[in-house]
Amino acid sequence: MLDKFRAAKQPEIEALREEFLAGNIPAKYEGKRPSFSGALRAKGPGAVIAEFKPASPSRGVLREHANPLDFAQAYAENGAAAMSVLTESQYFKGHPDYLFMCAQSGLPLLRKDFILDPLQVAMTASSPASAILLIARMFGSTHELRELIQLAEMAGLEPVVEIFDEQDLEASREAGATIIQVNNRDLNTLTTTLDVSRRLMDRRDNELWISASGVESREQVVEMGELGFDAVLIGTSLMLADDPGALLARLTGADA
Repeated sequence: MLDKFRAAKQPEIEALREEFLAGNIPAKYEGKRPSFSGALRAKGPGAVIAEFKPASPSRGVLREHANPLDFAQAYAENGAAAMSVLTESQYFKGHPDYLFMCAQSGLPLLRKDFILDPLQVAMTASSPASAILLIARMFGSTHELRELIQLAEMAGLEPVVEIFDEQDLEASREAGATIIQVNNRDLNTLTTTLDVSRRLMDRRDNELWISASGVESREQVVEMGELGFDAVLIGTSLMLADDPGALLARLTGADA
């Protein structure tokens, strides 16, 4: 699955390199970039990162004609600590412009994509994103992951390093990760189980921790918070909900 995603990003990376060689280097975003980690700690443990993703590889199109502005407003009004924005186009039907649209909500934004190259980090730094997702096992070495973590930090972005197992966790720590996101999805079967988060939480150190995929109820949000997760990331259920704002209010406890 990750090899398929990696291959899909190569045309984009090549286009960025051509732009760079032509002297078209994106200017760093100079607007306000709210603290991603600060927002999670302020509402955690169990803070909710609400995600905007029009489609997914496992479910196909989740919502036809989804408007990022509508979701961003609903998320900001119903207790989200931050917002995750899919920018990958082929499998998730996202777009980098969604970051600019969602920034109007005032929420810290996590750019969620398959980031493999320093030029993708530069492009992210030219947007209002506060954080950038790096998937540990998509890198050929700890050195490559460390390089992008450091580049992101130098650009004013908070790198969120996603892991699937203990080996990913060790590589992430060796690379200097300070925000760990546990993905509860099995990449072979595309099924999810919160047992992944329950198991890996025993290895928590001083990092900020996020549980992603498979969290769908207020009870699960509370459980992950009680286990020690600073935040949970919720996407599919919100995108499928008749009223995403009302569902988010239940998940965050804002309707209490």
